[in-house]
Amino acid sequence: MSGSVNGSANTSPAAAGIPADPPGGGRAVAVWSIGVAVYFVAVIFRTSLGVAGLDAADRFHVGASALATFSLLQLLVYAGMQIPVGLMVDRLGTKKVLTLGAVLFTVGQLGFALSPSYGMALAARALLGCGDAMTFISVLRLGTRWFPARRGPLMAQLAGLVGMAGNLVSTLVLAPVLHGVGWTAAFAGSAVAGLVVLVPLVLFLRDHPEGYGPAPVQRGSGGSGENSGSGGSGGFVRRQIRESWAEPGTRLGLWVHFTTQFPAMVFLLLWGMPFLVEAQGLSRTTAGGLLTLVVASNMALGLAYGQIVGRRQSARIPLALGTVGLTALLWAAVLVYPGDRAPMGLLVALCLVLGTCGPASMIGFDFARPANPAERQGTASGITNMGGFIASMTTLLTVGILLDATGDNYRIAFSTVFVLEAVGVISILRLRPLALAREADRVRVTIPAQEPEPVPRTRPLPETAGREAP
Repeated sequence: MSGSVNGSANTSPAAAGIPADPPGGGRAVAVWSIGVAVYFVAVIFRTSLGVAGLDAADRFHVGASALATFSLLQLLVYAGMQIPVGLMVDRLGTKKVLTLGAVLFTVGQLGFALSPSYGMALAARALLGCGDAMTFISVLRLGTRWFPARRGPLMAQLAGLVGMAGNLVSTLVLAPVLHGVGWTAAFAGSAVAGLVVLVPLVLFLRDHPEGYGPAPVQRGSGGSGENSGSGGSGGFVRRQIRESWAEPGTRLGLWVHFTTQFPAMVFLLLWGMPFLVEAQGLSRTTAGGLLTLVVASNMALGLAYGQIVGRRQSARIPLALGTVGLTALLWAAVLVYPGDRAPMGLLVALCLVLGTCGPASMIGFDFARPANPAERQGTASGITNMGGFIASMTTLLTVGILLDATGDNYRIAFSTVFVLEAVGVISILRLRPLALAREADRVRVTIPAQEPEPVPRTRPLPETAGREAP
């Protein structure tokens, strides 16, 4: 059984040779909301360290480099888990993977609250990152299995919007609670949210509507089995990854995600606050306000991007490349501005534009989704989702190395952004023609043109020549 934990005996429209297009509706919204609630809590836990950095340094008696290891380890675990999680979603189904993820990130958050040492706290964050990695791909899968295909871009953007709301909650709620009740009470108390979302997840979530399950994975009974699916788990894993990667749309999705997501991720996760305080001379309060502006811009623009892509698929590449170009332009304006500090108006513009990076990165999934059948959606989404996190880890490390090597010269360090954006744009332009051609061919095959039934004709009379006879 693959991609389903219930109703595997149901006849799938896809299996019957017809494109599966779930009807959506109120029940779909209810089920999808349960999955999104799990993702919302995962993001709160993921970003909780961002508001507790100074407290963590005092509690575990570590310096800045050791503190940065928390974020780097979490990103490393998250990125490394994307393909395994995608395979798990395809093989085990959304509900099982989401449930495991919720258990892991709840235990990780609780362990972080109770950790007496830096090493144990690091292990707890790794466990949290592992559980967190299981949420977003699962929510994407719910969107594709419960809603019509034309709603896919909007549902993906809505999921991202909820994630940014979780980021705001950790900033606006957890921070004052932490300073009010202390480390252990704040983090242990927040872990209760994991138990709260676990209950409806176990009781009510379903992988797909009745009759809309993905086609079962075919497994032979003998032979080498890799192509037929009989090679056991190894054969399934190799086949899923190979066939997903073979699709130009999957690779294009990865590079779109790679190129668009990382500038905002690096800014929010680690280097934004030091840049604004040390390089631009702002107070921590003002710098925090600018970071919040990035999140607010992301939330405001997410729905707009989803609506545009949902209505006009041709807008995907222009939106993605336009976001990359605008981000590069604003970063260049800030970094080359004459004098030691850029004006506040330019910094505000930069933060507003960085808010477009998250919505633009979701466009990557809109290339991978139509390129793969339902039984490979999890694997394809995992490959795509790796892009931005690989770029983010690369930039986090490179900026840190360059800062140390240049005596905290942020202009040189942040030039890394342009290098990775150039690599990504070249890859997007290279893959675009083939991916779009394959997508167009698939649409023509899946939804053939409806030919009108022939109308019987008689020999036209002289006075009615050129007209159809009744």
